[in-house]
Amino acid sequence: MAQIIGLYIYPVKSLQGISLDEAVLTGRGLKHDRNWMITDSTGMFVTQRKLPRMATIGVKIDEKALVLEHDGMDPHFVELEKAPDGRDRMEATVWGDRCEVFDEGPGVSRWLTRILGEWNGGELRMVRFAPDFIRPVDPDHMQGQRADTAFADGYPFLITSEASLDELNRRLKANHASPVPMSRFRPNIVLGGMEAFVEDRLERFAAMDSSYELVVRKPCKRCSITTVDQKSGLIGNPKEPLRTLTEMNENPDLQGAYFGQNATLAHGEGATIKAGDRLLEYPAG
Repeated sequence: MAQIIGLYIYPVKSLQGISLDEAVLTGRGLKHDRNWMITDSTGMFVTQRKLPRMATIGVKIDEKALVLEHDGMDPHFVELEKAPDGRDRMEATVWGDRCEVFDEGPGVSRWLTRILGEWNGGELRMVRFAPDFIRPVDPDHMQGQRADTAFADGYPFLITSEASLDELNRRLKANHASPVPMSRFRPNIVLGGMEAFVEDRLERFAAMDSSYELVVRKPCKRCSITTVDQKSGLIGNPKEPLRTLTEMNENPDLQGAYFGQNATLAHGEGATIKAGDRLLEYPAG
């Protein structure tokens, strides 16, 4: 039986994540997950794909603030529940989607730019997803259902398993490459108690008490962020683990490197999901 052994949120897209013992479920993902994003001066999103050093910026959340941390810098605090101000409302773009956002101001812009440098000829900005804006997920994998997300690449939840990582690392070692930690894949939910890649053959997971249910939508295609050390921001081997994942792909309909499954919430808005929860597994088909 599957059991949750890890819960993670990434409040600011492409900055460091936070490990949690429990989290509140929302239709857009775990509470606070990817509610903020770094952009260039035009509002275009910026990630570790372009600036791997983003991985060196730590993130914490306390009762009142989102806290950004970096060695040699004073922490920067962003009010957690800031009331929307119409004067700050603007548009930002993530993967071609134009989203309504709130700019977090010049202070955090200067702080980020001092660490990461200018990008595309201007200072970096940090924006907050407008809570009343709807960014729907790709309907092609929703079987007529609907879901939305904030600044996640495509879907509100990403599920991986410990056994799948173990198998990947076994193959990496066989290819004379170094093993990688789960942090390279930036999941929200990590499962134990399963055989490798069982998550790829399931349709949904449900809490034992039926308080929430997650529907598996599509495999997660992987990019160069998997090559970035998620603490140092350095790239040791630019080809791995992508090359090995591509070799391991047994689905003839998919081209490239895949690891983990994108998911949406079927029901359970406002419920608490916890590390240690045991889940019922429902096979696809």
